[in-house]
Amino acid sequence: PYVLVESDRLALALLGCNFFGRPAERMTMIGITGTNGKTSSTLLLKQVLEACLGAKVGLIGTMANMIGQETIPTERTTPESFELQALFAKMRDAGCTHVVMEVSSHAISLERIGGIRFDVAAFTNLTEDHLDFHKTMDAYCAAKAELFRRCRLAVVNADDSYSDRILAAAACPVLTTGVHRPADLRGEDLELLAQGIHFTAVSGDERAAVSLPIPGTFTVYNALTVMGIAKQLGISLTDCAAALKTVSGVKGRVEVVPTPGKPYSILIDYAHTPDGLENVLSSVKDFCKGRVIAVFGCGGDRDPMKRPIMGHIGVKLSDFAVITSDNPRTEDPMAIIEDILTGVKQEDGEYIVIEDRRAAIRYAMDIGKKDDIIILAGKGHETYQDIGGVKRHLDEREEVAAHLREKEETAWEN
Repeated sequence: PYVLVESDRLALALLGCNFFGRPAERMTMIGITGTNGKTSSTLLLKQVLEACLGAKVGLIGTMANMIGQETIPTERTTPESFELQALFAKMRDAGCTHVVMEVSSHAISLERIGGIRFDVAAFTNLTEDHLDFHKTMDAYCAAKAELFRRCRLAVVNADDSYSDRILAAAACPVLTTGVHRPADLRGEDLELLAQGIHFTAVSGDERAAVSLPIPGTFTVYNALTVMGIAKQLGISLTDCAAALKTVSGVKGRVEVVPTPGKPYSILIDYAHTPDGLENVLSSVKDFCKGRVIAVFGCGGDRDPMKRPIMGHIGVKLSDFAVITSDNPRTEDPMAIIEDILTGVKQEDGEYIVIEDRRAAIRYAMDIGKKDDIIILAGKGHETYQDIGGVKRHLDEREEVAAHLREKEETAWEN
């Protein structure tokens, strides 16, 4: 005997829902999708819900899965459907009242979230990525838009060029956010500093002063997404803003690396897409008093079309670029770098190629001067480098600390 179904993936997802007793229905489900900003927004939202509601919150995302304060390692942004339902069941049994999760386009297209109806879904932005899977931006957008047919309430970044398509797909009430375009929740009076951001959140007659210890214009957008979701859940802007003032930074997202006694600063960021790299470099240029030095590469076995674009952006928006290796995976690292250089050479900018990422980081530190900001882009929270399909330990924080120690020891010897 057998059962004939239209979609085996959807069937597996529905089986998982029922096998584990439909756990998602027992918790408030919040899904955040978009090319950039998912990880930061989910981690910020988790802290806001804990502070404002006293909730026990489950988290599913790129960096880790969490049940309250317990961390569970993860290998993909959104687990496969049966694994996901098992995780929901653990969260339910542990007393979680809310689940905040990153929802990747793969998860939507491959029905990993089949059978789940979200209480709130949010859209951050859409830029070129994952075209090795989706082939076109239209298909990529359509995958994201599908989430908004599976939710009760939505939050959409109106400033994004694809927001109209998401709004058209939404089958529920939507709260829009933005800085430049008309929106239900707006960010005004932006103040961008090296130590963080300040702005005023405005929604109708409600206003709140917002401060976060995380620099960058994109932090304003992430905060607006979080505040929009909180508002849809009945949390006031004032309470949400108070909670945001106390949040801790997100590892690998504009993360400040200690450089005691050095005249330059170092930031680690996960920027691994053209838009992500453009956002972080543009934001840093807003408050950098010296040079912006960018250390970046591109991943192997991923969309090759973005490599020249990232090369062009990296050289255009930095004062000096160090082109290096990211996660080459099974590709030749130098072949990837050659693709990047196609875009680099479109700009008359200064750059150097250093394939070895450790050596590239050390070189950037060696040329750092007063008030320079060195951006180590692409790895973020990752503590490995995938070369030839083998993951080797590489923690950029450790590399920075080790080089500082070596320089100090050399100075003592001399």
